[in-house]
Amino acid sequence: MKKKLVALLMVTVMGASLAACGSSGSTGTDSGSANTQSQSSDSSAASADNGGNYSVDKITINIWDSNQQGGLQQIADDWSAKSGVKVNIEVIDWDNYWTLLEAGASGGEMPDVFWMHSNTAQMYMENDILLDLTDYVAADSSVNQADFYEGVWNLYSSNGKQYALPKDHDTIALLYNKAIFDQYGVEYPTDDWTWDDMYEAAKKITEGSNGDVYGMAMNTSNNQDGWYNLVYDYGAKVITDDHKGTTIGSAEGKAGMEMVRKLLSVGAPQSVVAETGTDSLFISGKAAMITQGSWMINAFYTAENHADYGWAMLPYADTNGNGSCDSGERYSAYNGLGWAANANVADPKACYDLISYFCSEEGQKKQAELGVTMGGLKGVSEDFSKAFDGMDVSAFVRAEEEGDLFFRPYTRNTTVWEDALQQQGAFLDAWQDPTDSALMATACDNAQKIIEDAIAAE
Repeated sequence: MKKKLVALLMVTVMGASLAACGSSGSTGTDSGSANTQSQSSDSSAASADNGGNYSVDKITINIWDSNQQGGLQQIADDWSAKSGVKVNIEVIDWDNYWTLLEAGASGGEMPDVFWMHSNTAQMYMENDILLDLTDYVAADSSVNQADFYEGVWNLYSSNGKQYALPKDHDTIALLYNKAIFDQYGVEYPTDDWTWDDMYEAAKKITEGSNGDVYGMAMNTSNNQDGWYNLVYDYGAKVITDDHKGTTIGSAEGKAGMEMVRKLLSVGAPQSVVAETGTDSLFISGKAAMITQGSWMINAFYTAENHADYGWAMLPYADTNGNGSCDSGERYSAYNGLGWAANANVADPKACYDLISYFCSEEGQKKQAELGVTMGGLKGVSEDFSKAFDGMDVSAFVRAEEEGDLFFRPYTRNTTVWEDALQQQGAFLDAWQDPTDSALMATACDNAQKIIEDAIAAE
């Protein structure tokens, strides 16, 4: 069983996308890993500070986003002050994070508490790696399923059991550089923009600068904050709601991907994006617009030229041609991480109580107020929009208040078809040569079959 699991996780980890909930652009500052189980001499007796309530005096958490470490440590310290159990949050870069968890799943050491992600959750839940939280949740009056975002809660449920609690949720918005727009005489993006408006503005900047500045940049590998949104705006679905199919090869799917092609034709070439990255292109003044997730706000808020930056809601697709944004024409993908624990942790109750505190109203409000992320708990996002003094980030909140949300598409083996979509025979050729609309249409047909075949093999 272990050998089979390791093989499955190898496929999942190697194909993991960088476009989801804090993984894009995040950096690790500490590659160490700790496991409470290995500290038997310390954890065998209850800490004097916690009055014997727990059998450990320290809990180790692993995350992959250094932007969130400081705020989460503050929340953890609040819990430590009440429980007497010290919490140490370690940042592991995205790739090594999953490598270490994979090693732990095959018999090595694992952190006590850690983040879980939609790309990998199903594999970990099915193979008894995560602590079953079901009974703890049932006995916890502070945790009510209905208070959390449905998509995130359901993501971490399997066979009637709950294996993680929603840490957060995220939305996508359009980031633009006002100085570049001023230089080339282009009006700033507004919430009334269509994707065609974005195309025309990007075209004017790219051509006006003779290619020295790109009107927009999109990393096609980052699907959640990029092209997924257009597919849904134009009426198709990457994965159907029952997780058993796709409509990406439909006329609506082809219309959405045709708009992606048009945007790429006036934006940074994918070869440049692969070498530099959209965030770096934007911060260096080489790209006027990018689409980005709420988990990355702090990177731009702390940038040298942040006073030039503005956020707007994602453009919409005016599919009925009436000149206004109607329901179903402006979608934002959302995703959410889960707080999970090692199934073999020394003190399951201590780990659950910490997770429960992170997901409590008190913990979630503080997470939002500190600007760590938007909450997994409903009703705390307004606090997040006020956390960045001098920068209006309300577009992320308005994305769900004034637009529509769809949960980031997933199936049992998400990365199998996600990876395949980025290869030759799918979208790679069309992304690298966005001059040929027929090539993109063919890519959509191929993508339809790739996804259907992958789901059939799950």
